[in-house]
Amino acid sequence: MPQFEYQVRTINGKQLKGVLTASDKTTAMDELRRRGLTVFALNEQRKTLMTTEIYIGNPVKTIDFIVYCRQFATLIRAGVTILDATRILAEQTESKVLRKTLHEVHSKLMRGIALSQAVQDSPKIFPRLFISMIRAGEESGDLEGTLERLAVYFEKRHVTHEKIKSALTYPITVGIMAIAVTIYLLVAIIPQFVDMFESMNAKLPTITVIILALSKSIQHQWYYWVLGLVLLITAFIIMKRSERGAYWIDYAKLKIPVFGRLNQKGSIAQFARTLSSLYASSVPVLQALSIVTEVAGNKVIERYLNQASESLRRGNALSDPLKKSWVFPPMVTQMIAIGEETGSLDQMLSKVADFYEMDVENTVDRLKSLLEPLLIAFLAAVVGVIVAAIMLPMFTLYDSVG
Repeated sequence: MPQFEYQVRTINGKQLKGVLTASDKTTAMDELRRRGLTVFALNEQRKTLMTTEIYIGNPVKTIDFIVYCRQFATLIRAGVTILDATRILAEQTESKVLRKTLHEVHSKLMRGIALSQAVQDSPKIFPRLFISMIRAGEESGDLEGTLERLAVYFEKRHVTHEKIKSALTYPITVGIMAIAVTIYLLVAIIPQFVDMFESMNAKLPTITVIILALSKSIQHQWYYWVLGLVLLITAFIIMKRSERGAYWIDYAKLKIPVFGRLNQKGSIAQFARTLSSLYASSVPVLQALSIVTEVAGNKVIERYLNQASESLRRGNALSDPLKKSWVFPPMVTQMIAIGEETGSLDQMLSKVADFYEMDVENTVDRLKSLLEPLLIAFLAAVVGVIVAAIMLPMFTLYDSVG
């Protein structure tokens, strides 16, 4: 949305300069006059490399968007109009990007544009799920309930993601520490013993020979290691960007020991929570499945959800194709089938989401208590092998002297 530089005078005669975001020059002029300002100059700001905003990833933090949804629902429930609620939230949000976007939405709302239309021009800020549920809430007249469901959805999804992230962070951190300590020992400590080992004129243990060769390689041929790492990362990126490669990477995420089950449970919880929220907001089921497929975050699950959509188009039940997949356990498909038969699909999906969200939380807690001693033992073993490679020849030397 364009920005306009203005020069104005207040009622008190004070002259001000600033920048205003508006859809066009007329809207900007009306907004300044509404504030009781006398406009002297108003020109559209030229876009340059410095003024053009470039977003990498999601420009708004998840926690900021959750706070926005929760506060929006609270204000609407308290009887505040959508227009006033948007203005209030724009003024108090801590996210600069969200603040700017909400001011733009407020400007559109003042011109009589519906909220769902006002937010759909900012897909980087407002996800498709948010837009679809807002539109459904406007059509059903239950915008308050829709906003409440959105707040609950984003809160629970954030908690589940953070739980899974915390479970993965610890082993990754210990792994990085193990690599760093190993490289330090091989580069800084092992070389100090090379001359001594060579002067011994004795056959060195196999483990010592391997460690010495590895130390020499890292010191003098480090560029090969760097090149190999770069090639490995490049190959992974290329594979992830291809349809087939991304599928097998996501397949591995679900099949990897221990963490595969955790990822599977998290994906099921997200699928069930998303579809439940959309279905409860009266979003058409085929459109809801399309949105769920977009936010699934796993190509394997996306494939089965696409099959479910095709099944629904042919007039079959949603649960039929899901029963044939290994991703969705029998309990999930049975509850979906019951929900379809009784007309309470949203409630059944909500119960599935609650169950798996709690299961993820309990699994993460168990993993943390189990992984901590195992990873410490792993780090100790890595260091121990290198220390043993240094000490074994010394014991041999002492025995020969003795």
